[in-house]
Amino acid sequence: MSKLSVSVLSADFSKLGADCREVLDAGADMIHFDVMDGHFVDNLSFGLPVLKSLRKALPDAYFDVHLMITSPLEFIMEFVEAGANCITFHVEASNSIRCTVAAIKAFGCDVGLAVNPNTPVEAVFPFLYDLTIILVMSVKPGHAGQKFHPQTPIKLRKLKAECVKRGIDPLISVDGGIKIENTAPLCIDSGANLLVAGSAIFDAPDRVEAVHAFKALKKN
Repeated sequence: MSKLSVSVLSADFSKLGADCREVLDAGADMIHFDVMDGHFVDNLSFGLPVLKSLRKALPDAYFDVHLMITSPLEFIMEFVEAGANCITFHVEASNSIRCTVAAIKAFGCDVGLAVNPNTPVEAVFPFLYDLTIILVMSVKPGHAGQKFHPQTPIKLRKLKAECVKRGIDPLISVDGGIKIENTAPLCIDSGANLLVAGSAIFDAPDRVEAVHAFKALKKN
């Protein structure tokens, strides 16, 4: 059975805490918290004050903080203190990946590493033993309404094969255009065991039913 991380970018910000509580109570495994700085990606989202507020409202939630920012190393302590359980950053955003990984672990936080659609998935291989989550982006981060990248299943299969070869079982995550009727089953069959979904949950007629449907997906 796959795990589900719900992206708050698609939630109603006027009742963000209640929306997150609803999907967690329905069975979602974690909250995906996208941070965009307008530099690494040409879009802006939210940051530390919002995370602090959500942590206060949802003390038992697991927050995967996805840093789509330049120089992620500079902000690790602040995001850990604000309530992050896992900090996921991009291989493309850091010239000191190993230092960033070590710093996140030193604060007692789980580590995630993300790779963009045009970056070979092999870029994360040197760091696999230190990672809780490997995030394969199936769209270019920071841009809405994009098509699911056709190379995504291939990258997921390569990543899964490498993890099996090394005898490790991290969370292999995929984010972007994940829909229950097509891309979600495809990704699970290709090796993903953590799906990131936003609009597919928050825009569904019945969010609880949508969460249950995602959670019921199994590899064929």
